[in-house]
Amino acid sequence: MSSLTVVTDSGERAPLLCISSPELSHSHPRDGEIVSSSSDEIAVSKPTLSDPKQRLVSLDVFRGLTIALMILVDDAGKAFPSINHSPWFGVTLADFVMPFFLFIVGVSASLVFKKVSCKPQATKKVLLRTVKLFILGVVLQGGYFHGRNNLSYGVDIAKIRWMGVLQRISIGYLFASILEIWFANDYHVDSSKAFIRRYFFQALAGMLIGLSYLILVYGLYVPDWFFEISSLNMEPRSPVSGYRLSTQTVNCGVRGSLEPPCNVVGLIDRLLLGEKHLYQRPVYRRTKECSVNSPDYGPPPSNAPGWCLAPFDPEGILSSLMATVTCLVGLHFGHILVHVKDHRQRVIFWSVFSVFLTVAGYVLELAGVPLSKPLYTLSYMFITAGVSGLLLVVLYYIVDVKCFQKPMILFQWMGMNALILYAMAACDLFSGAVQGFYWYSPDNNLCLWKIICDRCDRENHIKREREREMDNIPGNEIGI
Repeated sequence: MSSLTVVTDSGERAPLLCISSPELSHSHPRDGEIVSSSSDEIAVSKPTLSDPKQRLVSLDVFRGLTIALMILVDDAGKAFPSINHSPWFGVTLADFVMPFFLFIVGVSASLVFKKVSCKPQATKKVLLRTVKLFILGVVLQGGYFHGRNNLSYGVDIAKIRWMGVLQRISIGYLFASILEIWFANDYHVDSSKAFIRRYFFQALAGMLIGLSYLILVYGLYVPDWFFEISSLNMEPRSPVSGYRLSTQTVNCGVRGSLEPPCNVVGLIDRLLLGEKHLYQRPVYRRTKECSVNSPDYGPPPSNAPGWCLAPFDPEGILSSLMATVTCLVGLHFGHILVHVKDHRQRVIFWSVFSVFLTVAGYVLELAGVPLSKPLYTLSYMFITAGVSGLLLVVLYYIVDVKCFQKPMILFQWMGMNALILYAMAACDLFSGAVQGFYWYSPDNNLCLWKIICDRCDRENHIKREREREMDNIPGNEIGI
């Protein structure tokens, strides 16, 4: 992908980061220039250097921490729903994973395509990598692998899921890379005004995407619609008799709704992808309206609305388009890294920009734009992008400025192997492989015992909650 070095006036090549001087204001040559060279390594858009000392180590550590966070919330989130994805509105720890990945992709793209000798050739490589990553996402999350609960595999093409995590990342990578290759003006950056002129069209693209999103979400009319109920979206032991029907009608007829059943994000996905190709177990099934175990999954209550079993893709088309803005924010942070030579100034610029994004997100929430990861609302984008920038500031200062790298070596390794770790951990390939080795019977395997233990813990938690509710019923204290 790219190599980052400092070329001094004498023509000598020196590492970009971890220079021995401890002073922030004098730790980087002011007259140096960051250059890039291509490589054929394909990953989730990470810059690679021939000399390990020349890597932007903090970015690898950031990526590794994100992978570790993803594994944590995927596993522990089942036992502790409070850190799992928010059922619809709000932000939890798990809801920062996707924006972190997208932000890192943007930063990497700015380093990789800082100087492009042949734009058509670079574009060809970007398109090829985008297609490969998108296809890999379809294979991993399209339904071909059935997870650790089932040793079988295979998917009905008529019901394959087209969108997913890697697909969204590939779309963000494509937008950020094309904008960096073709829409960065050839101005020499020697002032703030020149910086703005060089990257004006990229900022304009981000604003147009956000404006288009708002116009569509609040302007399009969502009519009544219906969906077919299948075994894929049925909850076990469902007590709602209406769910035995073959179809379910959802009454909408509104504009500007951000609620689960009647939003434009779901409308566009149903029209362009088809309901059978959407995620069949969306997070809003953990809302109070749809689950007696909210904020965890569970049987629906007796008065549950019909849309509780409706499919919805959290990585849909319109929300993925809005998610590309997070990549563009990361792209801007990378531009600061490329053009600002002083560590202290980088930290200041990043911090100011990150605080501005975070505050803007909270202001939008107060103004009535709720935080929602499934919809990727504007407030959610601002807050998560701001937090991403602040985390990069902290890691950059600790890892690259102070060279505090040895304690981070595990996360650095995870970041350098993020794609394979994602496939093995998040998509249950590792647990599925382990489950394939059993003792006499397929039921006797480590993964199944873990599933049983998790299920027992969940049932015990439900039992304790019901006992607590019974204790609060008037009259129980006197034995009625």
